[in-house]
Amino acid sequence: MAAKKRYPDWHDKVGNHAQIGGIETSVLDNGLGRGTRIAWINTGAGLRYKVVIDRGLDIVDAFYNQYSLAWLSHAGVTAPRPDANAGIEWLWPFGGGLLTTCGLTHVGGPEEDEFGQRGLHGRISNTPAQVESIIQPDLHAGKLEMSITAVMKQSRVFGPNLELRRTISSTLGEAAIRIHDVVTNVANTATPHMLLYHCNYGWPLVDAGTEIVWKGSCQSRGLDMDNAIFEGKHDYRICRKPLESHRGTGEACGFIDVTPDKDGMCTVGLHNKKLGLAVATRYKKKQLPCLANWQHWGPGEYVTGLEPGTNPPIGQGAARAAKKLIHLEPGKSRTYQLEMSVLTAPKDIQQFLKTARK
Repeated sequence: MAAKKRYPDWHDKVGNHAQIGGIETSVLDNGLGRGTRIAWINTGAGLRYKVVIDRGLDIVDAFYNQYSLAWLSHAGVTAPRPDANAGIEWLWPFGGGLLTTCGLTHVGGPEEDEFGQRGLHGRISNTPAQVESIIQPDLHAGKLEMSITAVMKQSRVFGPNLELRRTISSTLGEAAIRIHDVVTNVANTATPHMLLYHCNYGWPLVDAGTEIVWKGSCQSRGLDMDNAIFEGKHDYRICRKPLESHRGTGEACGFIDVTPDKDGMCTVGLHNKKLGLAVATRYKKKQLPCLANWQHWGPGEYVTGLEPGTNPPIGQGAARAAKKLIHLEPGKSRTYQLEMSVLTAPKDIQQFLKTARK
């Protein structure tokens, strides 16, 4: 749709797209993130978000008007730590944020076996990007899409050698984020592949009473702290108030088998009725068959995650034992797509709930 048709008041009144929205890159100059490249993307429709170029092109801060959508860790944006791949070292530079990518060969807790040693959630979120393009909207030509495309290389001599080519795009005037990922094995031998989108939502979108929306079946991860929430006595689809039992490492996780629509699309998200605000995420079941719901209601560390993935966060070893570990052959690729939309119109929220509720 041409800019003139969507926003007739633009004509002869705006000469610079940045007056409405677009992409602005910069480098942080203070604190733990000093020297880290970022890009602020403003959709011109209330939604603005920060892409961290030096952290796998992940998304940290995200706001809709005055409302924060994402949970941020105490550290926030930190410089990449390529060495943080042993034990739980990954947690030190973990900024939370709207999207942290986990993988590309391992998703889950630290483990070691005859295939090697693997740290929590893999290396990709600590990998700086090589930017290929930044495309700004062009009001005069009626081209409203903006995008940033970059390549991350998870590479070692003798392998594995994986490339993630990511494009993050939005359209001026629409409160939505689109993610298009292609993972390619550029080595000369097959390699294990696991991928998970660690989407972390926080206050005020997440609050006591916010509904966690999905359609399908759920089972507890199985630990005692998981069973304390993901069992029949509690409505684990409703966000809790801060819990004393979740201080420190207290948490719970459930594994969800989402029911797709007739087109094979899964729709999940959150709905805060008090704010009249919902966030809906759509993706293809064939690409991302698993969904994890992380609930961590710690006082002052209050977050829930909805995490689509190729596997639940069970680790490479368990996935291999279950014969569900993907192996990418040399030269082969896999494509993944997600879209996150902010909904405020009552009819749009009702349609989301009708589609995505059990």
